Amino acid sequence: MKAKKSLETAKLKLTEASELAEAGFPRVALVTAYSSMFHSARALLFRDGFVEKSHYCLVEFVRENYAKKGLVEPGLVTVFDALRQERQDVMYGFGEAKVKAENAEFAIENARKFAKAVEKLLGG
Repeated sequence: MKAKKSLETAKLKLTEASELAEAGFPRVALVTAYSSMFHSARALLFRDGFVEKSHYCLVEFVRENYAKKGLVEPGLVTVFDALRQERQDVMYGFGEAKVKAENAEFAIENARKFAKAVEKLLGG
């Protein structure tokens, strides 16, 4: 149940990220795309009976339990981790983090691929 709800949240965040990018807010779009990936990853964690304690640990959980086993494309986990770090800079930095529209679109496209991969793993 939690896994399904988390994936639904991921899809909602993905829609929001696309709308934000189209409206000309690439920084917020990138953070929202990361949030989509976070909720997709969280769905896997919930499915496996765990609760996340940190964003970093969630990335590593997916890397170890899904990417290394060939269940999720390793490149998606690499992007997830890079977006985690970029989100950190955007959210907690002093406004210096610049995000180009292309970077936001890249984040959104990878969040979309990740959500589809997770949905497939959840049997949807």
